[in-house]
Amino acid sequence: MTLSAEGYLAVVTETMNRVATTQREAVGRAADLIADAIRADGVVHAFGTGHSEALAMEIAGRAGGLVPTNRIALRDLVLHGGEPADVLGPKLERDPQVAHRLYELAPVRPQDVFVLASNSGVNGAMVEFASIVKDRGHALIAITSAQHSGQMTSRHPSGRKLADFADVVLDNGAPYGDATLPLPEGGAVGAVSSITAALLAQQITVEVVARLLAAGEKPPVYLSANIAGGDEHNDALEARYAGRIRRGA
Repeated sequence: MTLSAEGYLAVVTETMNRVATTQREAVGRAADLIADAIRADGVVHAFGTGHSEALAMEIAGRAGGLVPTNRIALRDLVLHGGEPADVLGPKLERDPQVAHRLYELAPVRPQDVFVLASNSGVNGAMVEFASIVKDRGHALIAITSAQHSGQMTSRHPSGRKLADFADVVLDNGAPYGDATLPLPEGGAVGAVSSITAALLAQQITVEVVARLLAAGEKPPVYLSANIAGGDEHNDALEARYAGRIRRGA
């Protein structure tokens, strides 16, 4: 692997192909859970911290995506929970107690399904959130790096990791440390987890829509807000889930 744009493209292409091949069955099982939830008037809640928040943005509220989706983020503590802005920080994701407040603030119903993303799968807030989700009886889909998580010690008091709670686990194929191109004096550049997580998120979405269409149902899918008629189309669909899906910051 050369330290170049071409070298990075080669490793990304290989990783994406490997993920697409090895995770095909898990993608299908994840799509089954989400399709079942949508048929039951459920919503898909997506949560990720750090760069894994990009996964939640792929799931919730984008063109070509499913309308009954909601993004949960650490800043919900401020935006919806009344906490001061300085509560937010890079180590907040390690606090298990944060998970309880986030779940309480989310507009959750029993039939809803959750997609949680964490490359390491070991931070306290994410592991505790996964535990809460399962305690409440929801289906849970986890997207994580099997290699990275496997080499980490859990930061949760239980010693468990995100994957330990999930009904379906999808491996994003990222190496330990995420970056892929080694540097001469140690370290590496060229992270891949955001790219492969986005691939998995979009594959799941496509498979959910295919299942709904095969059953003769009309999938609730967003149009781009930046095309003619997009706002009207999206507003009509969002109205079905008023108070249950958040859009914005």
